[in-house]
Amino acid sequence: MLDLKDVSVIFNEGTKLEKVALDHVTLHINKGEFVTILGSNGAGKSTFFNVVTGSAPVSGGTIFLDGKDITDEKEHIRSKQIGRLFQNPSQGTAAGLTVEENLALTCHSGSGLFSIAVKKKDVELFREKLKVLNMGLEERLKTPIGLLSGGQRQAVALMMAVLNPPKLLLLDEHTAALDPKSAKTILEITNQLVHDEHMTALMITHNMTDALKYGNRLLIFNDGKIVKDFSEEEKANLKPADLLEFYEV
Repeated sequence: MLDLKDVSVIFNEGTKLEKVALDHVTLHINKGEFVTILGSNGAGKSTFFNVVTGSAPVSGGTIFLDGKDITDEKEHIRSKQIGRLFQNPSQGTAAGLTVEENLALTCHSGSGLFSIAVKKKDVELFREKLKVLNMGLEERLKTPIGLLSGGQRQAVALMMAVLNPPKLLLLDEHTAALDPKSAKTILEITNQLVHDEHMTALMITHNMTDALKYGNRLLIFNDGKIVKDFSEEEKANLKPADLLEFYEV
């Protein structure tokens, strides 16, 4: 599904401020895998996501999605096949639009200004989808999304990301800004949606317990490299304390 071959990213190359953010990374992600990703700040996790989405250019190497070379493909083109959810619940949603209007934008993406026009059949679909979240949001379709709590807004953003299931879903610390109860709810919903939709998903987190609980594979980044790749079987036998050795002191 996703292949990185010898991918490097170097910022300020050739200057005193040169920084190697990704260092010859080679990686294969199978279709249907749910991969969790750990690493300290500056380890290369976000840069990895940025080169996959096209928001950061590579300094070397190639990237393939579903067998197609997307190394030089523009970000807006990749976004049709790659969904990304950020840690800030306000990103990816329009605060002034209602819940149903935000969902309509995603549902009819590419339809221009008419994409926020909500049809009766849309309302029925949105109610059905939101009911799965078990947060009562199916009764708040007319509510401006900016008035929702952080957890509710992130739940809608998550539903928007999977409404037209992308080939690849990137979860960029998408529960980091939420309170513990909301974070747990969103993670459970995420896990269920990824499983039900048979999606290929990558999730960055700083929570070792969550990294071990969710997904069927674990990657650890350090200093721009993938220093460990745990299979599902290896991951099942790990405890959070076992992961500390892979972090810089």
